[in-house]
Amino acid sequence: MPYITTTDGTEIYYTEQGTGQPVLLSHGWPLSSDAWQVELKLLADAGYRAIAHDRRGHGRSSKTYTGNDMDTYAADVAELVEALDLHDLVVVGHSTGGGEVVRYAAQHGVGRVVKVITAGAVPPLMVKTDANPDGLPIEAFDGIRAGVLADASQFYQDLSEAFFGANREGSAVSQGAKDDFWRQGMLVNLAAAYDCVKAFSETDFTEDLKALDVPIFIAHGDDDQIVPIGAASLKTAELVKDGTLKVYPGAPHGIYGDYRAELGQDILAFIAK
Repeated sequence: MPYITTTDGTEIYYTEQGTGQPVLLSHGWPLSSDAWQVELKLLADAGYRAIAHDRRGHGRSSKTYTGNDMDTYAADVAELVEALDLHDLVVVGHSTGGGEVVRYAAQHGVGRVVKVITAGAVPPLMVKTDANPDGLPIEAFDGIRAGVLADASQFYQDLSEAFFGANREGSAVSQGAKDDFWRQGMLVNLAAAYDCVKAFSETDFTEDLKALDVPIFIAHGDDDQIVPIGAASLKTAELVKDGTLKVYPGAPHGIYGDYRAELGQDILAFIAK
């Protein structure tokens, strides 16, 4: 399997399909590059070099105890991009991955990144503070940490319900999709899963968003129960220089079904612009 080894000795797994302009996809918590299987094929079929990696601690990458923070995640992406010598690069991030690619593009990707795409992403800041009164209270994230510590397997099963909007009337999400969420979650080592909660909830991306000098497509479902749109993408769109916001009515946090199909076509259209 393809890996790179970072300067701190962490092995980062990646997969790639197709040839052409590179598109790098970054997954959400607690998932892996497997979450992008449909998009990898879609992009490769459309003539792109589609690449997705497992964040440190997740999937097939090293089960890290240290470096489970957003600065290190972005630095890992930078090392992967340099190792593969990627230019004219489009970066795509879902949820936590949206924060990862925004920080990477702003702090490491100048001269390499030409477009950014986020979906249900955590920027600018998830946690409620005096300066961010619309955020979620810290107790919500303390509850996630407690759930992971107490019984990660059951927690991921329960979380899949809200993740895909399976708790909404008329939801068509399959048991298989929820099972696959659990499967991917169980590949994360506990320390990395625990620490990543702080990374995705307490990292402030405001200055990263302001620094972006390339176009960004900001996608978000208006029924996202994991990353509420009001404190996330609606604010992101106000901070960036060249942003296109699209709200998907009734769409949940998880990329699935009709939302996945529509988002996939929007990603292709935005890259081709």
